[in-house]
Amino acid sequence: MRSYGQYCPVSRASEVLAEPWTMIIVRNLLLGATTFNAIADGAPGMSRSLLSKRLDELERAGVITTTPKHQGRGWRYELTQAGTELWEVMQTMGRWGARWLQIQPSHANPDVVLWSWTTNSLAADRLPDHRVVVKFVFDDQPVRRRRYWLLFERPDAEVCLKPPGHQEDLVVEADALSLARWHAGAIEWHQAIRSGHITVHGPTDLARQLPTWNRRSSFAGHTTPAAPIKPATPPKAP
Repeated sequence: MRSYGQYCPVSRASEVLAEPWTMIIVRNLLLGATTFNAIADGAPGMSRSLLSKRLDELERAGVITTTPKHQGRGWRYELTQAGTELWEVMQTMGRWGARWLQIQPSHANPDVVLWSWTTNSLAADRLPDHRVVVKFVFDDQPVRRRRYWLLFERPDAEVCLKPPGHQEDLVVEADALSLARWHAGAIEWHQAIRSGHITVHGPTDLARQLPTWNRRSSFAGHTTPAAPIKPATPPKAP
């Protein structure tokens, strides 16, 4: 861990928290992730070796503690008092980022949006009494990130990277940027639908319910509205 060689508490805190990916790990822990895999799920693109290194650094700094799992191999990661006090720091960073930084295409990884939907943003009390499978199609993304399935089954939901083996009730075709901006509160669902950036195929009543199952980002109320979105460009005829 690098040192700035300064006594200033901002400098000393930066030595622990300003390393790449560290605040993402802390965010995931604050949102309830307690296992290595759960933390990794909310940090797509981070190598497992770097995650292991950052967890070791946070433990040495007194931000987290580790204990063996009660069953199976591996460890449980929990925040210390020093770690839980970072909730206020994360909230301040989130409000600042929502207000001043626009969401760009490079920020719109569907992995993160759908992970957030099924973990900390799920409106479980609004889910129907029956299981619902929603397929998401992102044709503007690399092959690895073009197809997802959300399996909603009250009171939980999960993201599947392969067909979950149940009939699909809805199919959502979207560009990743519009879905991310909607989740962040920069645009409304009906705007994205009207513009053609999000299209939902399936029973009308169920399609109308779908966005209500997402409480959206906790920073949505602080987000600067995005510029008006242009209608989606229809595909060119072959």
